[in-house]
Amino acid sequence: MSARAILLRLLLATPLVAAGAAQADDLRSPRDKRWWNDEWKEEYWDGPCQIKSESKRDEFKREIKCKDGIGAQWRGEWKSEFRDGPCLIKQDVKRDEFKEEIKCEPRRK
Repeated sequence: MSARAILLRLLLATPLVAAGAAQADDLRSPRDKRWWNDEWKEEYWDGPCQIKSESKRDEFKREIKCKDGIGAQWRGEWKSEFRDGPCLIKQDVKRDEFKEEIKCEPRRK
């Protein structure tokens, strides 16, 4: 197959891939919410850990509690505060509890 034929096939397939990628966002699960767009609150269990998430405009909070540290994916205890782009992230971690708070500066228009 010539390079020209391969290039032609790639050019014809590009719109199909782009359309599929655009629709894939609509097929995400209800748990995969975009926290910065909406206000919501949810609580659920992930194995032995209880997870509470809350979102308000430009703010997100997550708290994970694992009884006696069983099932915790983190190790150690720490407190940290750092920036990720326009967002300030605060983490307060203990052996059996993980708290994370994200506050973002509103977008300028």
